[in-house]
Amino acid sequence: MKDKKEKKFNKRQIINVLITLVIAFLIFYIFLPPLNIRTMEFWMYIIFIYIVYLLLSISSFFGYAAIKGDIKSIKLSKTYKIMIGVVPGLLLLILVVNIILSPMFCSGSYASRIEIVEGKKFEEEVKEVDFNKVPLLDKESTKKIGDRVMGEMTDLVSQFTVSDLYTQINYNNNIVRVTPLEYDGMIKYFTNRGKGITGYIIVDSVTGKAELVRLEKGMKYMPSAMFSENLYRKLRFDYPTEIFGDENFELDNEGNPYWVVPTIKYSGVGLKEEIDGVVILDPITGESKKYSVDEVPTWVDHVYSADLIMEQVNDWGKYRGGFLNSIFGQKNVVATTEGYNYLIQDDDVYLYTGITSVASDESNLGFILTNMRTKETNYYLIPGAEEFSAMASAEGQVQQMKYTATFPLLINLNGKATYLMSLKDNAGLVKMYAFVDVQNYQKVVVTDANDGIEKAKDNYLKNAGNDTKKVLTTEKIRIKTITSTMIDGNTYYYIESYDNIKYRASIKIDEERLPFLKVGDTITIHHNDGTKIKEISKIE
Repeated sequence: MKDKKEKKFNKRQIINVLITLVIAFLIFYIFLPPLNIRTMEFWMYIIFIYIVYLLLSISSFFGYAAIKGDIKSIKLSKTYKIMIGVVPGLLLLILVVNIILSPMFCSGSYASRIEIVEGKKFEEEVKEVDFNKVPLLDKESTKKIGDRVMGEMTDLVSQFTVSDLYTQINYNNNIVRVTPLEYDGMIKYFTNRGKGITGYIIVDSVTGKAELVRLEKGMKYMPSAMFSENLYRKLRFDYPTEIFGDENFELDNEGNPYWVVPTIKYSGVGLKEEIDGVVILDPITGESKKYSVDEVPTWVDHVYSADLIMEQVNDWGKYRGGFLNSIFGQKNVVATTEGYNYLIQDDDVYLYTGITSVASDESNLGFILTNMRTKETNYYLIPGAEEFSAMASAEGQVQQMKYTATFPLLINLNGKATYLMSLKDNAGLVKMYAFVDVQNYQKVVVTDANDGIEKAKDNYLKNAGNDTKKVLTTEKIRIKTITSTMIDGNTYYYIESYDNIKYRASIKIDEERLPFLKVGDTITIHHNDGTKIKEISKIE
């Protein structure tokens, strides 16, 4: 009789193992954790499955005790007590390992996560701006254009939606954002999965021209697809041990769509993220290949994510003087500003962001440019306005219109670092362009977007961009006439002296005195020489 009860108990334990395996597969199929000990997702998956088995096993143990009739006196065996202690022990071990590998003890390795080259000259390294290659449209404006294009496609709009990806890429020397269509829900997936998703949207970031490109063969492996055609499931089952970053949708030089998905490696468990390769997957056929970071095809623009680059640059700025210095002395501790933007140069996409002292939030010490494909990073020491201060300055020029500025683009204009941004209305439409001097954000000129970016550039160079190169003369004059006028959102005062010489002054050079000058006043001015109307740069 005893043997029969034990056999029943042992059979129940086998069933417990089978139930646990079934649950393990279902959880893996749904949540797709990487089978890699370097991720917390893996350990949470293992711990969950372990607890499931442990609960089933203990339940069977008490069931066996009930069958024997001594449920009141039965206690958990030592084996079960040890098994229960495994979970907190494992979590404690992970915590200890991560503390040992944290910046507290390994600050040098965190500071060296990214190699930053210092000392290069901006005007020599960054080419003079070509406005045919400047992405004037930000992501939000691009989305509005893409949605409008989709709304015109009556045969597609009821079946598909537009993805929010809008990846910025250099496509055959054209600066564009591309994004795929997606299935509009589960029912639409089943009714369209046979032919797949037959198009993607491409928006020119310079001109705003948008097009829906139709494919001969539909894309099947998509984030909105289900079962084995789901992009993430396809990647996980093809590469079960890989840790994946965020996917990007890109085009090769022939316009063929691909998913570009970086693979990640960690120190410890989830610490010190780094990219060790890229998986490129054809969404039409499902074929994929992993490349090391040194082998990535040149048409790929995004290997490193913006968030990862910002994180690594912040570690460099925080820990290069050691862990204690990052907390107490903070000597030479710097950080990136909160925003970033993209530049296009030499067929590659570069991330731009400012570098500021942790003790100041009003100005930048300089800025970095990072190649998104190779992670090559240069740091340019150009003290100047922090980006959000420049944005506020541009918005202040048209404050009555309540336009909002986009995060600035950094350009080389006439040999000087200059911010370029768009000013948008409440509907998200670009209404004006603003140029702001990086080193003096009071020098800002705004121009109606309908006049074009070239006119905006000319206005800036005329009114603010070249004054550092002019020969200045100092003299005392007596005002004969004075009038004010508004030009492209900027107030100017026109003054004629009793010597019949004409002068012009921007309100920005002296906001407190200029509005109160009157006929008969005598003032000392600094101005450029050799023009019909002399440009005043300073009033004493």
